[in-house]
Amino acid sequence: MKNKIFIYLFSFSTIGLFHSCADNLELEPAQSISENIVLDTDRNVKNVLNGAYSVLQRGAIYGGEIIRNGELLAGDGEILFVGTFGGPRQIFNKQMIAENEDVRRQWTDSYNAINVVNNVLTAIPVVNEDDRERVEGEALFIRGMVYFDLVRYYAKTYEAGQTNTQPGVPLVLTPTRGIDASNSVSRNSVEEVYTQILADLTRAASLLPASNGILATSGAANALLARVYLQKGDFAKARDAANTVIESGEYTLKNDYASVFNADVAGSEDIFAIEFTSQDAAASTTEFWSIPQFGGRDGDIEILPGHLALYDADDERLALFFEGAAAIRSGKWNNQFGVVNLFRLAEMYLIRAETNQRLGTNIGATPLSDYNTIHTRAGLAAKNSISLVDIITEKRLELAHEGHKIHEHKRLKLDVGDLPYNDPKLIFPIPARELESNPNLTQNDGY
Repeated sequence: MKNKIFIYLFSFSTIGLFHSCADNLELEPAQSISENIVLDTDRNVKNVLNGAYSVLQRGAIYGGEIIRNGELLAGDGEILFVGTFGGPRQIFNKQMIAENEDVRRQWTDSYNAINVVNNVLTAIPVVNEDDRERVEGEALFIRGMVYFDLVRYYAKTYEAGQTNTQPGVPLVLTPTRGIDASNSVSRNSVEEVYTQILADLTRAASLLPASNGILATSGAANALLARVYLQKGDFAKARDAANTVIESGEYTLKNDYASVFNADVAGSEDIFAIEFTSQDAAASTTEFWSIPQFGGRDGDIEILPGHLALYDADDERLALFFEGAAAIRSGKWNNQFGVVNLFRLAEMYLIRAETNQRLGTNIGATPLSDYNTIHTRAGLAAKNSISLVDIITEKRLELAHEGHKIHEHKRLKLDVGDLPYNDPKLIFPIPARELESNPNLTQNDGY
């Protein structure tokens, strides 16, 4: 069963819900929201949870800019940002300042989403008994997903086998309402943040149903667990989580690679996705990656020959690129009111292939079999043998321009141009606004 987010028009005023931080006091911490939330009925709690999905749709996070930023940070001769906006240009050039508006909005909207689900989690006893596990699981999944991206963007990367005491991001696990000294939280360590992420997602996977209409499922939680464990270098657990998703039978690969993208609704390969309709603001993926013909700007991101040269001439994925506005463009994001793919089944096959290859195991299938499943779907001949490099390269091509690049560079310890994988310039600054409102926050190195 496909899983997606479909955002309906929803009046938060009917339950006295929050406004975004931008509408509150200028120096209100990002994790703070209004004290007027009423969580005294099953209906109200579920409405607030729906509000959390609406926050995820915002452009600064899963509406598309998290995807964009993951690619801009590791452009490395494969893409070029030519747009006029200063925020993404700073990110692409690795010359960010603490006042960068895109960096601030990603932080603010992320903590806004966390605070909404924290409110839901305090009111689980109010939810109808038959729905409690599902509601709790959805809230925990959202919190785990958002914290994973916060710690990956705003903190030094997780180092396998190390203590990881480097500053992460603040863990806020209870609702923040009003402004007082308790809002001045400090940064938890990277290790502590990962521990919380895994706790949230493990419980979410145990609570969520396999099928949940348009909302989070156990498959989505396990897919995210596979990513988290892979980032940590815990290959056995990453393998097992990916295998759980594949073996669930809830998802199937599409026969045609191009059909995975630009759909109006999520498809059989989508484990978790966001849908936009004409009633919503357009997806930020289209705004930055596409051209006016499809609802984008003037073509902010160009695909360079250095990326195109990575593909075999017969690779059908190569055909998805197109020429528009005097440059080559990614063809993945040409539907401004369609699907933003966040988790795809193809990624799970490649995680299982890589981890089985590293561990010398064949859980679920051989690494060669999983590799060829994706390789042949791209119109290429099956191989008789592969290396770890082959699998990693296949993943790079399959998931190109879907937001993975900087995180792959960091976990694989690959340089980004002239910068080492752990250079401070590859980490976002803590927003200046947050430092000004919270004296207990510390800035990242180099800012």
